[in-house]
Amino acid sequence: MNQDETYDAIVVGTGISGGWAAKELTENGLKTLILERGRMVEHIKDYPTMNDDPWDFPYKGELSSDDKKKYHVQSRVNWAPKDDNKHFFVNDLEHPYVETKRFDWIRGYQVGGRSLTWGRQSYRWSDIDFEANKKENIGVDWPVRYKDIAPWYDKVEEYIGVSGQNLGLKQLPDGKYQPAMKLNCVEEAFQKATSEKFDDGRLVTIGRAAHITDPDAKFEGRNTCQNRNRCSRGCPFGGYFSSNSSTLPAAERTENMTLRPNSIVYEVIYDDATKLATGVKVIDAETHEKLEFNAKVIFLCASAMASVGILLQSKSERFPNGLGNDSDALGRGIMHHHYKLGATAKVDGYLG
Repeated sequence: MNQDETYDAIVVGTGISGGWAAKELTENGLKTLILERGRMVEHIKDYPTMNDDPWDFPYKGELSSDDKKKYHVQSRVNWAPKDDNKHFFVNDLEHPYVETKRFDWIRGYQVGGRSLTWGRQSYRWSDIDFEANKKENIGVDWPVRYKDIAPWYDKVEEYIGVSGQNLGLKQLPDGKYQPAMKLNCVEEAFQKATSEKFDDGRLVTIGRAAHITDPDAKFEGRNTCQNRNRCSRGCPFGGYFSSNSSTLPAAERTENMTLRPNSIVYEVIYDDATKLATGVKVIDAETHEKLEFNAKVIFLCASAMASVGILLQSKSERFPNGLGNDSDALGRGIMHHHYKLGATAKVDGYLG
């Protein structure tokens, strides 16, 4: 690659936000360099376990004793990684971090990032959420409200395919949804009992998931969910949304995208004279060579933790404590992806 070339934009990271940035920028005519710290993963081609059955794994998909050591931090959450998808998660021994208190950091260093393994639950914020800070006098009031974001929710849902039910709830705004997935027999019984025993509007509904369920819907290069329950291995049908099956191929079709994997961005270059970010500094993960790439606009989409880390390392005369860190708040109070809420139960009497 020519380091002297100036791109219209650079996007750091290829997960859900990075993939979307790549699609939007390239489709609007911008010559865009996409940098990913991890290896290349091509849709379908690089899903090695996508069609394997439980008996194809020595421990029916569970990790071996040796692998449990390699993924000892991420295994604490009980759902990731497994023997059938461990190639999409980092080795905790090779990528350690310091915990003052327990912090479960789920990481996948590859093109597509965690869009290959995410839970796919997709919900709109309502005005209850956007107004919460102001009502509770916490932090800073949001500069937008639901009506400002609603058109963008529409655009995203229609493009990626989100299944669910429109219920007219103020706390769960309606959207552009594909047909909802089915509840199982126990869930249906629970739904019925809830509606009968509570008269306060309480209800049970299926989750809103980024899965294509409408067989008549048209998604370039993607098909409907096949309900195989093998999502975290990579879906060869493209039934669930990932950068690899959707936004990155869309960006590639424009011929405006240059994708460079194995490129660890460690600093944003800031020009004190123009007061602008002008590029990024990169370490090639394979050769360890240090490189610089220039662009008019820089998008940091490297997840909450890594994006903040890059900013803290981007020091200059203007920003001695890290780019954009005049408040000294950068790196403090970070909220990583929130997950793992729910309930499970064993119910007798439903054996068919």
